[in-house]
Amino acid sequence: MAWLNRVLWKPLPFLEGIPVVGWLGLTAILLLFSGIWFTFTLDFVQIREFKIGWNALFGGIFSKEKSKEGSMTSFQALATAVAAQVGTGNIVGASTAIAAGGPGAIFWMWVAAFFGMSTIYAEAVLAQRYRHVDEDGTVTGGPVRYILAAYKGSLGKFLAGLFAALIILSLGFTGCAVQSNGISESWNVAFNIPKWVMGLVVAAASLSIFIGGMNRIAKITEKLVPFMGLFFMLGAVYVILASISAVPAIFRRIFVGAFNPQAVYGGVIGVMIKDAVSKGIARGLFSNEAGMGSTPHAHAVAQVVHPTEQGRVAMMGVFFVSFVMVTLTSLVVIGSGLFDPSMTGGTQLTGAALAQAAFSTKMGTAFGRAFIAIALLFFAFSTIIGWYFFGESNVRYLFGKKAVRLYAPIVTVCIFAGALAQVTWIWEMQDAFNGLMIIPNILGILALSKAAREIMLGGRKQRLVTVIER
Repeated sequence: MAWLNRVLWKPLPFLEGIPVVGWLGLTAILLLFSGIWFTFTLDFVQIREFKIGWNALFGGIFSKEKSKEGSMTSFQALATAVAAQVGTGNIVGASTAIAAGGPGAIFWMWVAAFFGMSTIYAEAVLAQRYRHVDEDGTVTGGPVRYILAAYKGSLGKFLAGLFAALIILSLGFTGCAVQSNGISESWNVAFNIPKWVMGLVVAAASLSIFIGGMNRIAKITEKLVPFMGLFFMLGAVYVILASISAVPAIFRRIFVGAFNPQAVYGGVIGVMIKDAVSKGIARGLFSNEAGMGSTPHAHAVAQVVHPTEQGRVAMMGVFFVSFVMVTLTSLVVIGSGLFDPSMTGGTQLTGAALAQAAFSTKMGTAFGRAFIAIALLFFAFSTIIGWYFFGESNVRYLFGKKAVRLYAPIVTVCIFAGALAQVTWIWEMQDAFNGLMIIPNILGILALSKAAREIMLGGRKQRLVTVIER
C-alpha cells in the first residue's frame, strides 16, 4: 500500500518544478482541477447563489417538515453530509496544516474550500437528477448512479462497481475504525478511560443507530450536528475572546504567511511558500470531502422540488466546515503560538496534541484536554454514522438490500477493533482506498459537466418564474 499511497498523495516527479501543481499529489490535483473547472462551468455558483443557500440553511434548521419513509428532508440530508464532513479532520487537519505549512496554510485551505463549493454543488445536483427509487420506496443515489449515466455499457458498470467497492472499504470498514481510534485515544489521554471501554460504548451506540435505518440516522444527525457545532464554536470563541486583541495580528500572519512564510516565522525554521500552499490546499481539499463522492449519497435522498435546492444547501456544508470550523480552530492554534517549535522547547506539536495544547492555554490543561476529547467524540461519532450510511447505499447497489443485515455487524466489529490500537496498515489502506475512489467520481462528474450546468440553469429559470408569480 505504501507505493500506491506515494502515487496518490505525494508530488509527482514528472511535474517537479511547476508551481502549485508540482507540489501536490495526483488526488489533490484532480480535486483542485475539478473545483476550478466547475467554478467557471457553473458561473461562480458559490458566489451567485450563496445568499439563497444561506437562507435555505437557516430555514431548514427551524423547519418542521417531516421526512417521508425512505428519504430525508433537505436539512436532514445536509446534517448527514456535514456529520461525515466535519469529522476529526477539522480539528486535527487544520492543526496539522498549520504545523507543517505555517499560519499561511489556512489561507490556502480557504482557497481550496472556495473551489470545492462548486464541486460539491455539481455532485449534489447530479445525485438528485440520477437517484434511484427501490420497489419499497427507499431512495438511493450517489456516484454509482451518475457514473452509470455518464458512461454507458461495461465501462460505466466497471467504474460504478469500483467506486462502490472502494467506498465500502474506505469509509464503511477502515474509515470507521480510524475514527473510533481517534475517540479512544483522546478519551484515554483526557480521562484515563481504557480504550476497550470506549470502543465498546461507541460500537454499541453506533449499532443501535445503524439498525434503525435511514430515518433513525436522519433524526440523530439533524439534532447532533447543530449541537456539536455549537458546542465547539462556543469553546473556541471563549478562547479567542480571552485574547481578542491578538485576532488582527493572527489574520495578518495568515495572509502574510500565505505568500511569505519566513516573514511570519522570522526565518527561524524552514517553512517555505511551497509548504504553505501544498499543506493548505491538500488539507483544504480533503477536510470537506468535496469531490470525494461521499456526501452525494446524502444529498441524493433529500426531498426537494428541484435539484438545485440541494446543490445550494450542499455548498453551505462546505462553508460551515471549511470556513467556520477551520477558521475558529486556526485562530485558537495560531493565537497560542504552539505550532512553532521554538515556543515548545524544540518539540513539534501537531494534530490533536497541538489542538489540545492550544485550547489548554486559556482553558487550563485538564479542561482543554477534556474539551478536545469531547469535541472529537462528537465529530468522530457523527462521521461514523455518516460514513456507515454512505457505505450502506453502495452495499445495496452491489449486493442487494438483504446484505445490509450483514454489513451493519461488520462495521460494528471494525469500530470496536479500531478503538483498541492504531494499526498502521489499516491507516494505509484507508488512505489508498480514499485516493482511488476519488478517480471514478471525478471522471463521472466531469463527464456530466453539461448536465450539471443545464440543471443549474433550469433551477435559475424556475426560481425566476416563482418570483414573477409572487
